[in-house]
Amino acid sequence: MNDDAEVSDKGFVPAILLCFFLGMLGIHRFYVGKIGTGILMIVTLGGLGIWTLVDFIMIVTGSFRDKQGRVVKASS
Repeated sequence: MNDDAEVSDKGFVPAILLCFFLGMLGIHRFYVGKIGTGILMIVTLGGLGIWTLVDFIMIVTGSFRDKQGRVVKASS
């Protein structure tokens, strides 16, 4: 992982909770500013759950990014 990558101002805990509880609706994507893909997740119900699972894993591992390309991760 890139240690010099900027860290998002969006919180890790809200992102992971939104993905876990409302992931099928893409609410975590709206939270980080990815409106277009959030709408696609609503229409496809999170890619029938697959897209939601991938996003959840990406958030947990610290590789999920916000709209500006900054990493959403737990503060260290």
